[in-house]
Amino acid sequence: MEIDEYRKMAAVEDAMWYYRALHGHLHRALSEGLRATPGVAAPRVLDAGCGTGGLIRRLSNLEPTWRWTGVDLSPEACALARTRCGAEIREASITALPFPDATFEAVVSADVIYHVDDDGAALREFARVLVPGGVAVINVPAHRWLWSYHDEATHAKRRYQRGELTTKMQDADFRVSRVTHWNALPLPLVIVRRKLLPAPRGGSDVQLYPAPIEAGFRAAMAAERAWLGTGLTLPWGSSILAVGARRSAGLRPNGA
Repeated sequence: MEIDEYRKMAAVEDAMWYYRALHGHLHRALSEGLRATPGVAAPRVLDAGCGTGGLIRRLSNLEPTWRWTGVDLSPEACALARTRCGAEIREASITALPFPDATFEAVVSADVIYHVDDDGAALREFARVLVPGGVAVINVPAHRWLWSYHDEATHAKRRYQRGELTTKMQDADFRVSRVTHWNALPLPLVIVRRKLLPAPRGGSDVQLYPAPIEAGFRAAMAAERAWLGTGLTLPWGSSILAVGARRSAGLRPNGA
């Protein structure tokens, strides 16, 4: 992404409704996945594509025993992340992670793999650095038909269908336990903003909105979170969340 997009993200991700909801979904999925890995008191968690460190910053306060490492390809993002959280931050590509096999109990990648040319290689790297049975939590943008100025501004390569992401994770040696859309209630507004109205001058939609609008979006996200918390899924939404566990111990880097 452009440097300005990283700066916008760092300025709003602690408060903006979208990041609050995203981090909440990721926290729950990681917590549930790590509970299925008994005997690990201080799990090692990799944020693959950590951006400016907002997820690590928020979840470190909620889960003080988790040992975080962040990776991002952008020097600017890494510099911002180092000022915002206390984790180790490494500058590297998610398609060539600088860690030995079976280093982490969990990998989370939030709105990242859609940026790389070979998303399958990134997923295989996630599996390689996970211990057998380790959990991967992946979030991506949904629906090819929703492509817009926002994707151009963030240098996206693709948007996903739910079955497509499931297949790619399975091909990378993951046993997929859950895939769901979310950000469903705001979807009509997203369609209007991105497909019917002129593109904004500021690039992407990453911004903090006036307090009443933020409150409305947060209420919608709370309703969705309660629904997903029952174990049900959502059939539509502008984002897709997938959870999987590494199957075997014998995967080689990049599927070689």
